[in-house]
Amino acid sequence: QVQLVESGGGLVQAGGSLRLSCAASGSIFRIDVSGWYRQAPGNQRESVATITSGDSTNYADSVKGRFTISRDNAKNTVYLQMNSLKPEDTAVYYCQIVAKRYSSDYFGSYWGQGTQVTVSS
Repeated sequence: QVQLVESGGGLVQAGGSLRLSCAASGSIFRIDVSGWYRQAPGNQRESVATITSGDSTNYADSVKGRFTISRDNAKNTVYLQMNSLKPEDTAVYYCQIVAKRYSSDYFGSYWGQGTQVTVSS
């Protein structure tokens, strides 16, 4: 069973910074793609940033230049550094990985439980 544990969310004033972490465990052989998504009340879940095993990154237009995604392969951990936060960044943030376990022949998609980020104006 793959588990993702997120941390780093909280309450911050506009213009502030937060760093989210997502640590994966559970006999993981390889992580292909890692990503952060968010869902605000009444909205659909949207992609914020993704990073591939080759460190290719992609960002939503709304966060470009403010957020940075990175990964530590040795720790099976993905990070999201969020700077210059705005009230519209308020949402529950979820991490997701596409990974292959040692006991499986296939890659699967796994999600974290979510962490709340609240930006006050």
